[in-house]
Amino acid sequence: MNAITRTFAASLLAIALHAGTAHAAQPQAGDLQAAARAATIEGSTVVTADGVRLYYKDWGPKDGPVVTFSHGWPLSSDSWESQMLFLADQGYRVVAHDRRGHGRSSQPWDGNDMDHYADDLAAVITALDLRDVTVVGFSTGGGEVARYIGRHGTARVKKAVLVGAVTPFMLRTTDNPDGAPIELFDGFRKAARENRAQQYLDIASGPFFGFNRPGATPSAGLVQNFYVQGMQAGHRNTYDSIAAFSATDFRGDLAKFDVPTLVIHGGDDQIVPPAMSAQLVPRHVKHAEVILYPGAPHGITDTHKDRLNQDLLDFLRE
Repeated sequence: MNAITRTFAASLLAIALHAGTAHAAQPQAGDLQAAARAATIEGSTVVTADGVRLYYKDWGPKDGPVVTFSHGWPLSSDSWESQMLFLADQGYRVVAHDRRGHGRSSQPWDGNDMDHYADDLAAVITALDLRDVTVVGFSTGGGEVARYIGRHGTARVKKAVLVGAVTPFMLRTTDNPDGAPIELFDGFRKAARENRAQQYLDIASGPFFGFNRPGATPSAGLVQNFYVQGMQAGHRNTYDSIAAFSATDFRGDLAKFDVPTLVIHGGDDQIVPPAMSAQLVPRHVKHAEVILYPGAPHGITDTHKDRLNQDLLDFLRE
């Protein structure tokens, strides 16, 4: 594929992704608020206006300061358990849900895109009536947090944290030369169709935790935990999510951030390299503070959990 064809194909993917949600991308605020208010709580699930059941966990004192966690691809809220346990012990109310199509939530055929992810987060926040929230997102979840603020504003948000996030824009296009080529994401899709179980094992045992680096000591437990969470998710849902995290442009969403924002990223992140993500966020969020962990991989919620926990606590206490 020559350079012109490659650029054209990348642009087509981005256009196609947004065309499917063109009307939803610029909704009326009242419509969004009404949809969020329509969500109901049934046991350990929030049921959205379109009937999707979102499993959630709500730990810590119910009167504590609130922190929500949005997880990465293809994981679930379980991937945040170290941070949630730590902060709940510090007196915070910590809430995390399994994204639609992931973990213990419903596996809808449609709606596997960032607009729906953001609206689902809004449904959880509204159904539980959470206020003055610090919204934290990892990887794809960072995009979810950005799109939530872009669509729903910060009326209920106190602070924001992007951890290893896919913001501002992962895909290389004519106006985004810092992004990755479309062939990379096509490879993700091809591997998912051929053998997604092996794909998850390969990602976890290699670049996600940095176990492919010289001198690294692989953890079978971390690899298996990643695999189990990934295989809980729906095949269609995780497949569609590749386009959601790669071809969604979050630059306009970041421009709407008007709350204190912390960006934390592994310096040796092979999944979402900081040069195309964390280091570019200050172009769009002028007040953002960026912290890079030297030599750290993508999966810092596990590999660097003690440092991450402390950095989150320090930011929450500021």
